[in-house]
Amino acid sequence: MVPLPAHRGGTNTLSGGRRQRLVIARALVARPRLVFFDKATSALDNPTQGLVAESTRRLEAARLVTAHRLSTVLDADRIVVTDPGRVAQQDPYEGLLTETDGLFARLAGPQLAAQGQE
Repeated sequence: MVPLPAHRGGTNTLSGGRRQRLVIARALVARPRLVFFDKATSALDNPTQGLVAESTRRLEAARLVTAHRLSTVLDADRIVVTDPGRVAQQDPYEGLLTETDGLFARLAGPQLAAQGQE
């Protein structure tokens, strides 16, 4: 992918969220068969992240996502939880939550509590 052009003087005047939206839009216009998001929605607000998720679902491309935000992976077919250097767990969201002593449940717990969904 072609990098975003820099503003005169070598600096970019777009915010992190605006840059992310532009890069994602450029990727989706190309209609790829595989989309890799490496914390790609981290600077987006929740409504915008939802729009991006819906757009990529409609694209029907395979998606590989790395994320720290729980809402980013809720509808994943499979979530792979890593612990430095190894795969700790893998399962759909609901399956991972049933393992209450698992790493996913420990990581998701604070986010669920903040959303009132413990």
